[in-house]
Amino acid sequence: MNPPRKPATKPRAAPLSHFDSAGQAHMVDVGAKAETTRLARAQGHIRMAPATFDLIKGGSAKKGDVLGIARLAAIQASKRTSDLIPLCHPLALTRVAAEFTLDARRHRVTIEVTAETVGRTGVEMEALTAAAVGLLTIYDMCKAVDRGMTIEDIRLLEKAGGKSGHWLASTD
Repeated sequence: MNPPRKPATKPRAAPLSHFDSAGQAHMVDVGAKAETTRLARAQGHIRMAPATFDLIKGGSAKKGDVLGIARLAAIQASKRTSDLIPLCHPLALTRVAAEFTLDARRHRVTIEVTAETVGRTGVEMEALTAAAVGLLTIYDMCKAVDRGMTIEDIRLLEKAGGKSGHWLASTD
């Protein structure tokens, strides 16, 4: 038996831009787009054991300043995004900032990355990659004492610039 059909009034999803008319992957041509100031903010969290959280908070982890190293890793990762994501354009970033918030009640560290450029394509992937690598660096530096850390909820919070304009994530 066939599944029920969806109503015909539902709008069709936009085609994925990284595939041509034959369904082959390709790098999107952004040559005709106007250069605009573009910004993206991304965030993610890492939960850990209370003792691990205390090591990070106190700056007493065996490998050194965990958050300082994670900040540098996040910034470096943003600059290498096009090396990691096959169809991502290399960008000249004008600013990348990585900030950490410590939540003692949840034994959780949150990273928020802001990436900016002036160009023809957005910086969402750079911000998301930076957030992920920043959290992975925390994991790497603390795994000797806590292999049960959990990286979660990496997501885009905001993007601005370009033809599609300004977008904010819902707060639910």
